[in-house]
Amino acid sequence: MATVLITGANRGLGLEFCRQYAEAGWRVLACCRNPEHAADLRGLASRQGAVSLHRLEVDHFDQIDALSQELAGQSIDVLLNNAGIYGGSKQNRFGSLDYQLWTKVFRVNVQAPLKMAEAFLPHVERSSRKLIVAITSLMGSVSDNTSGGSILYRSSKAALNAAMKSLSIDLRGRGVGVLLLHPGWVRTDMGGSSAPTLPAESIAGMRRVIEAYGPQHSGRFLNFKGEELPW
Repeated sequence: MATVLITGANRGLGLEFCRQYAEAGWRVLACCRNPEHAADLRGLASRQGAVSLHRLEVDHFDQIDALSQELAGQSIDVLLNNAGIYGGSKQNRFGSLDYQLWTKVFRVNVQAPLKMAEAFLPHVERSSRKLIVAITSLMGSVSDNTSGGSILYRSSKAALNAAMKSLSIDLRGRGVGVLLLHPGWVRTDMGGSSAPTLPAESIAGMRRVIEAYGPQHSGRFLNFKGEELPW
């Protein structure tokens, strides 16, 4: 049975990833800050015996190390870094930027996925698929940015793209791949009710991209339809 570890698993894209992978027969390690308050995720776990819940705040790196030790000896086919925060608002723009919040956005969106990769690399290397996935955004594309704004979020996703691209090169000799996936504009708490793409459609598409992964795809920046995106 293939295994996926998913961060930010209690709602939105993370919850849908858990649902679809569980229904596809995968073992799902679902990570979130407060499992006891994650009613939908707990309900899924009660219906799907292959789903286990794990407490993890990704910006608490000691918790990442502790979970890595808890799962020592296990294999993880796909390490799926889904947890992220937006950190923006109409008030939080140039001239009134919240620099403390900006630091938190970088810790969650950039540093945490790299810390996860470091901590869980032995688990991924032990698996058959050997893949690290980061959920990023087209808003991290420098060449695609024609509207400005969202400085905290855009800069964090651009940094995540750069870091993961480097990681794909650094891990090539160890047979571990890296994918950067843009889920589209999705109807979630973050995406809002006007978003044109439903979570089920986005996740199904990203799962197809993950399933089609081969070593030649490592380091690519793709959307949920498998289309190459500009850096």
